[in-house]
Amino acid sequence: MRLIVFVFFFMSLALVSLCKLYSQNNKPFTVVIDAGHGGKDSGNRGNSYYEKNIVLSIAMKTGELLKKEKGVKVVYTRTSDRYITLNGRANIANKAKADLFVSIHCDAHNSNAYGAGTFVLGLHRNQDNFRISQKENSVIFLEDNYEQEYDGFDPNNPESVISLVLMQEDYLNQSIEAANFIQQSFVKNLKRKNRTVKQAGFLVLRNTYMPSVLVETGFLTNAKEGAYLNSKRGQSEMSRAIAKAIMEYKSSLDGTLFSGLVMDDTPEQDAVTSPSSSSTMIYRIQISASTKKIETVSYNFKGLSPVTRIQKGSLYRYYYGNFSSFRDAKSAIKNVITKGYKGAYIKAFKNGLEVSITPEMKSN
Repeated sequence: MRLIVFVFFFMSLALVSLCKLYSQNNKPFTVVIDAGHGGKDSGNRGNSYYEKNIVLSIAMKTGELLKKEKGVKVVYTRTSDRYITLNGRANIANKAKADLFVSIHCDAHNSNAYGAGTFVLGLHRNQDNFRISQKENSVIFLEDNYEQEYDGFDPNNPESVISLVLMQEDYLNQSIEAANFIQQSFVKNLKRKNRTVKQAGFLVLRNTYMPSVLVETGFLTNAKEGAYLNSKRGQSEMSRAIAKAIMEYKSSLDGTLFSGLVMDDTPEQDAVTSPSSSSTMIYRIQISASTKKIETVSYNFKGLSPVTRIQKGSLYRYYYGNFSSFRDAKSAIKNVITKGYKGAYIKAFKNGLEVSITPEMKSN
């Protein structure tokens, strides 16, 4: 009897462990979207616009797009016109155990500067980067106890920034990776002027314990760009570009394929075309996606061969096989999954271009 109880006890422990492992493997990718400023902090007022209102709209639209994606959880730091401290924003992200923190802003300048830029926490490389972080960090003066809350940090003193950098050092590479996806999305999808990925000392990024990015969507002080960012069209396009980039970043981490937002009404026409019956169709199994260029030899892919590598932007996608029918590819995918590529799935190609798979293609 004791033996039965003993065995049952250890079987129960094993079951609990398996359940925990399952839940960890199925943890959603959590993104915290931070609309900068808010409430008594209006942000910049270039051309009489309100930065706090524009970035809230972009943040909410970005989140709504991401919520429709499988395996993604969205948390907002604010959903209305209210003031939140910089540390308060980081606390929300940490409490959510986020996988990515994205803070959205609009820039201002006394020139006619324009273009979108993306930042990660780091030392200023030039005076412009210091100016941008100085502007964003100055909101701590709205807090009564800012000296205690931020350990004597002075936004106007470049030396204060040095203490910030070590806080995000563990996440710097991933932060740069995420920022690069966002920046490239602005350039590729919206043809925005590329102000590149930069490092600067932003307090809002200091206490987040995950990859963190601050986005300057453009300059409200530029008449044309300010009007664009204040428009519904501009806000929708910016939010779509950010959401796409976040999903591409997620795909680079988990090896899945991102072929477009679920609710994206402007798919990339050069990537997906409508199939016709006039030319040869081949089917391949997507096994991974990465920002790293890997040689397509079998030992790099657990013995699978042939493997095809296709680059799109900064992402490399890897496909196994060249099957003449969907049915053949479906039979082969079982072997691919047993080798550990659990997220593998089938894509169709015609004349070298990816095409949508129709019900007819599956049944033939």
